[in-house]
Parts: sequence; C-alpha cells; structure tokens
Amino acid sequence: MVHIVDRRLNGKNKSVVNRQKFIRRYKTQIKKAVADAISNRDRSISDIDKGGKISIPRKDTDEPVFHHGQGGVNNTIHPGNKKFIPGDVIERPNSDENKGSQASNDGEGLDDFSFELSKEEFLNFFFDDLALPNLVKTKLASVEEFTIAHAGFSNVGIPPNINIVRSVKGALGRRIALKNPLRKRVKILQSQLEQLEQSEVPDLKLINDLELAIKKLKIRIHAIPFIDDFDMRYNNFTKLPRPVTQAVMFCIMDVSGSMDRVRKDMAKRFFMLLYLFLTHNYKKIEVVFISHHTTAKEVDEEEFFYSQETGGTVVSTALELTKEIIHKRFPTADWNIYVAQASDGDDWDIDPQKCRDILVKDIMPYVQYYAYIEVASDLPQSLWTEYSKIEVLFDNFVMQKIKEVGEIYPVFHELFKKQSIE
Repeated sequence: MVHIVDRRLNGKNKSVVNRQKFIRRYKTQIKKAVADAISNRDRSISDIDKGGKISIPRKDTDEPVFHHGQGGVNNTIHPGNKKFIPGDVIERPNSDENKGSQASNDGEGLDDFSFELSKEEFLNFFFDDLALPNLVKTKLASVEEFTIAHAGFSNVGIPPNINIVRSVKGALGRRIALKNPLRKRVKILQSQLEQLEQSEVPDLKLINDLELAIKKLKIRIHAIPFIDDFDMRYNNFTKLPRPVTQAVMFCIMDVSGSMDRVRKDMAKRFFMLLYLFLTHNYKKIEVVFISHHTTAKEVDEEEFFYSQETGGTVVSTALELTKEIIHKRFPTADWNIYVAQASDGDDWDIDPQKCRDILVKDIMPYVQYYAYIEVASDLPQSLWTEYSKIEVLFDNFVMQKIKEVGEIYPVFHELFKKQSIE
C-alpha cells in the first residue's frame, strides 16, 4: 500500500478555511447534533449560547480511500483457525455489530467524531432557517435615527471644526495668485531701471519714479497676509436619516404553583431560546418579561427565569399588564409588537373567557404575532379551549403544545420559521 503524506507548510489561515469547509460539508449532521444538544436537559439555560462539544457519528465522516489492490487469485489459510476450513464462505457481519465504538488490534477504539463549536457557530446552526414572521409589516423602516456624516467643507464654522490642511492650502493658493502679478511687474520695472541707469544720459526723474513704483509694489507684496479669514475652511457635517427596525417582544410566563419544576424548566428553556434568537438577529429590539400567578408584574431577565412562586393562576392579570405597557410605551405606529406566552393552561374559574376578551379587543389588533405555548399533558386545559377560538379569528395567533424537553426545538422552529414576504 502506498501512503502519500503532504508535508507542505500550512498557508496563512489554512486551518480556518479547512474548518469552514468541514462545517459546510457536514452541515446536516452538525445541525442535528446542535438540536440534540438543545434538547439535552443536562445543558443549563445559561450555557446554551456558549457553544461546546458536539459529536457526529463515525459512519458520517468516512472518507473514500484509494490504494493498490492485491490482484490475482490468492488462497490464504491462517494457522490456528479452528472455526473455518478451506472453501467455507464467511458471512457478512450484521449491521448492528458495526454501530457505536469498535475495538482495534492496537487497543484503541473508533468512537464518534467530536469537536468544539464556538458560540457564534453554535447559534448560527441553531437559528438557521429561523426568522420572526411578518417583520416587514407596520412601518418597518419608518422610525428614523440620524447619523452624523462628513459633507465637505464650509467657509463658516466653529474653531473645533477648522480643517488646517485645507485652510493652509487655500492661503497658499491665494498668496501665489496675488503675488505673482506684482512680482512680474517688479521684474519689468527693474529691467527698465537698469536700462536707464546704463544709458549715457540717465533720466533722473524717470529713475526716481521707477524706484518709487518698485518700492510700492514690494510693500504691497509684503502686505499680503499669510492667512486670511477668506482662507479658512471648516469641516461640514450633516445629519443623515438611518432607517432602523424597531420591535418589542413580550415574554409572558406562568410561575404559579401548578407549574411544577419540569414545566417551568421547559418554559424557561423556550424563552431563553427566544431571547437568544431575538438578540442574535436584531440589534434594535426590546424584550419585556412578565411573570404571573394570581398577580402579574414586569420583571428583569434574572427574576423571570429563576424566581419561584406559589399560589393559583389568574392569567388575565398578565394580559392586562401587557395591554397597559403596550399603550403606554410602545405605540403601534412606531413599534412592531410580538408576544409569546407559556403556561400549563390551568386557569381560575371564568378567567379564560376574560383572557379571550382582552386578547380579541385590546391586544391582537395591535400585535404582529402572538404565540401561545402550553406546557401540559395530552388533556386540553381551559385556557387552550378558549385560545382555540382566537386562533380561528386571527391569522397572527398560533398555538403549540410542549410535552417534553425534546419537543422544544421543533416547536420553536415551527413557530418562528422563515415565512414568505407577503
């Protein structure tokens, strides 16, 4: 067998290029590994965006190998073989025997291929094919910010904006333009003066007149200032409008006693993925966290994900607070509004009907998208039943159920997958 070893020195950034080629080649396998890592309950919420190690099945990384064949017809009998005799046909091994790790004759196994993904690579794979739906609607670029841009030079301005180079160049040009004609006139007069002085009968009066004229011209030349107000040039700046995408995402979560630890964990994971998704794609976006049990309150990110509450559930309090915040801080003329709600669907008495009324009248007309995630069992809860009626009325209202951790990724992907621009 012939082995070819490439011992050429690596070029600049060759390893980076090779890594990018590897990631592109095994994109499908890496995306699946990333999805499995997200669904793994051993991975904490705070570690989701830190990249980490992923594994690809060894069979997916096999490469074709070129080598010289043995050639001809050969019969080989290995000594000490008590199982086979010449002429026996060796059966093909079962496919199950080739799965997982395999031992080799040198004492080392062939495990799945593992490598580290950076934070950016990890998020790029997780957020691939995802986008907030209908983000182009409702004055997407109507809210303007201004950026300061250089707009040439001006004859007027303030001292801090003086452009020294342009001012000195202007002064030099002015001096040349004003002095050259005077210097040429001086040379002509001096030539005439020399001719008169060399004549046999010099005209003293004319000589005095020429000397006086030359003296006046030199005074005029020296009187030209080195720099004048006319020469000053100032940097000119102007404000240019810059369109920005302005959006706000409301995250509403039930933290009541009916939400046990497992359900809270799934809801927290979903919102963390949503939060990462928003901050990864949009620089100008605000996130409002609202937690509720019998009462609702706006909280920060830390309290939203890690607070522990007890008591019953009154979902309408959270919707009332959402409505109040929208009308006070986020006018629909300037903001694209998105709402995501997670709950186990258990609500108090007639509160689901109240929630439906609030959504239909005071929230849905103002939002671009409303996603409801129910972390519950197979049995439909009261809130799910009422929300199903809203889903029929509004195209921008969607519902999904999450029963286990492994469903978080596909549900998230389905809710926020890229949609065609309408």
